[in-house]
Amino acid sequence: MTNNSSAAHLPAGASQDALSEVLQDFRLSGVNYGRLELHHPWSIAFPEQPLLRFHFVSQGPCWVHTEAEGWQELQEGDLVLLPQGVEHRLSSAPELTCNSIPSCQIKKLGGNVCEVIQQGDGAASMLFSGSMALGAYALHPLISLMPAIIKGCDVATHDPMVNPLIEAMAVEASEPRMGSATILSRMADLLTARLIRCWVKSHDSATTGWLAAIRDPHIGRALVAMHREPGKSWNLETLAGLAGQSRSVFAERFSAVLGEGAARYLARLRMQLAQELLAQNGMATAEVASRLGYESEASFARAFKRITNASPGAVRRATSGRMDMEFGL
Repeated sequence: MTNNSSAAHLPAGASQDALSEVLQDFRLSGVNYGRLELHHPWSIAFPEQPLLRFHFVSQGPCWVHTEAEGWQELQEGDLVLLPQGVEHRLSSAPELTCNSIPSCQIKKLGGNVCEVIQQGDGAASMLFSGSMALGAYALHPLISLMPAIIKGCDVATHDPMVNPLIEAMAVEASEPRMGSATILSRMADLLTARLIRCWVKSHDSATTGWLAAIRDPHIGRALVAMHREPGKSWNLETLAGLAGQSRSVFAERFSAVLGEGAARYLARLRMQLAQELLAQNGMATAEVASRLGYESEASFARAFKRITNASPGAVRRATSGRMDMEFGL
C-alpha cells in the first residue's frame, strides 16, 4: 500500500491532475505466464480469479467465450484483456467444451513462465497467456468499471504504440529463442497497461461515476487522498478541505457524482482492500484492521461483516492454500 500524501498538494484548477496522479501509480506485476501450442480440437476453461488475465493469439484458430459476450472469434494478432479475471473459455472452435489440459505436456521455462504443448494433426494454435496483479489500490475502482472482456483492436486507436507492440509480440511468440518467454512477459505487462489507459481515454465524457469523480478538480483530490491513505482518520471536514470546498458543497457534489456519501465510499473502499489483504496476502485480521484505521479487531470485524456479509476468517479460509493449478496460469 502506498503511503503518499502528495494528493493533498495537488494544484487547483487542472481537472486531469487527480486522474494523472492515479494513473502514474499504475503497476502490473506478472504472476504467471504460459506459451501454448495446441492442435485442433482443443478447449481450456479459465475459472474466475481476482487477477487480471490476458490472451494473445499469435496463430489461430482461437475462440473466446464469456457469459457477457458469448463466443467471439479471435484473429491472429488479437489480444484480449479480462480486467476482473472473469470465468471464460478458449477453444479452437465455438461450442467446444472439452478439457485439453490432461493431454498437454507442461514444461517450466524458468521463473513464472511455462510452456504448454498439445500434440495433434489438427490446425495449430499458438497463444501467450498470463495473469497479472494490479499493484496500485487507487486503480481498483477503475478496473471494476471496465467491461468483462476488452479486445485490443477496439481501443488501439487511442495509442499508436499498441499495434507495434502487438506485432513485436507476434514475432517473439512465433520464433521462440533464448529469453523469449521473459521478453514476452515484459511486453505483455506493458501492453496491458497501455490498453487500460486507452480504455480510460475512450471514456472521458462521463458525467457521473468514478471516472467523472476522479476528473473533477475538487472531488478528484479527495478521492486520490482516500485511496492513497485508506487507513487515515478521514472525516467530512478534512476531505472538504482537500477539495477546497465547504463541507456542504463537497458532500452534495460527492453524492451527486458518485451516488453515495464520502463515508460510505470510504467504508466500502476499506473493505475491498481488506478482502484483498486477507485473501491474497494472507495477512492477519488484526494487522488488516490496524492498517485500515480501525482501533480494534472487533470493530473491524463488525464493519467487515456489515459490508461484505462475511467474516474476515471466512474469507481467509476460503482462499488459504488455494493455488491456481491450471498449467501455471
